[in-house]
Amino acid sequence: MKRALFPGSFDPITLGHQDIITRALDLFDEIVVAIGVNGDKNYMFSVEQRKEFIEKAFAGEPKVKVTTYQGLTVDYCKEIGAQFILRGLRNPADFEFEKAIAHTNRKLSKIETVFLLTAARTSFISSSIVRDVIRNNGDYKVLVPESVRV
Repeated sequence: MKRALFPGSFDPITLGHQDIITRALDLFDEIVVAIGVNGDKNYMFSVEQRKEFIEKAFAGEPKVKVTTYQGLTVDYCKEIGAQFILRGLRNPADFEFEKAIAHTNRKLSKIETVFLLTAARTSFISSSIVRDVIRNNGDYKVLVPESVRV
């Protein structure tokens, strides 16, 4: 079984995240969307809310599982038997940042990172942009899956 871990804070999940997961369904037997928990970060949405947003966005899709984890991503991959880490790339800056992490993860383990380019229609969306739009009472609903549209 080809199992991929898609790690992130997903604060909140965006249409870009949803697109990456949906397109990756053809590549993997299972995708574990793993919400990283970092006690030092201040999140807009609780981990329970973020998990619910993702679960609702993929309700009826048996190949998508949603979990939370702490610590190193490669350790969690080993724990759940994931052979791949899935990451989305929006721009060259993402690539440079993600490349360094992928090399580090590869040095620490034998887990491969698979990169998917975001769709052009979602390449400008990030969770931090969504949070800023929400904080300023903008129309964030055009940037997130229906499950986040509270």
